[in-house]
Amino acid sequence: MADFIEGKRPVIEALRTEIPCKRVLLADNVKRDPLIEDVLRKAKKRNVPVETVPRARLEKLSERGSHQGVMAETKPFNYVNVTTIVETANAQAAENGGSALVVILDHITDAGNLGAIARSAESVGAAGIVIPNKRAAHVTAATYKSSAGAISHINVTQVANLSQTIERLKKEGFWVCAASEHAQEVAWKSNLKGKIALVMGSEGEGVSSLVLENCDFAVKLPQMGKVSSLNVAQASTVFMYEWLRQQQ
Repeated sequence: MADFIEGKRPVIEALRTEIPCKRVLLADNVKRDPLIEDVLRKAKKRNVPVETVPRARLEKLSERGSHQGVMAETKPFNYVNVTTIVETANAQAAENGGSALVVILDHITDAGNLGAIARSAESVGAAGIVIPNKRAAHVTAATYKSSAGAISHINVTQVANLSQTIERLKKEGFWVCAASEHAQEVAWKSNLKGKIALVMGSEGEGVSSLVLENCDFAVKLPQMGKVSSLNVAQASTVFMYEWLRQQQ
């Protein structure tokens, strides 16, 4: 299913930040105001085709009714297979004294959180991100925005079974670490050196019991305040940078 960006300013921002766009759809009766002219100018610069269509077509495609006479259709994201991530990780480990990181997301549902996690994963040099192909966020325009474009520079794979992927990573020499607030060990007192697969749970439920059973160990973050936990994207960033710190 195509992913559409609706509205003048969101389309301008998508074109400005180089979100991969297949085409721009322009209502046949839209007023050529300065924002529309900016859309046309940026689309031309990016070599994105502009199609003039009946406004009724935009009404049909619109999910929020906020298209303002212009929408952009994004290109499908180029997912890789698990083998590509494994090979990337092994190559990194060979160059970096045996260290590599793969991030596994257990049914995270917010595309913005996916993007924020991808931004941190790319920053620490992770080999890739593993997400389920059902009941989980996939890469959308919101992901590009929240990742500040980093999603274009990191491998992402969709898999049918996380537990099977975890078993494969174990056979490749990874230690699989789950982030859980119920863990006994604090992250920076645990050994996160070497090839680590970090499992982050969903926004509401955390790491599922089935996935948790397949992990080698679990770690948590210490908390001094009254709020029960960090947002999953924030927590992911802390864990990933602790992994990086230990490698150095």
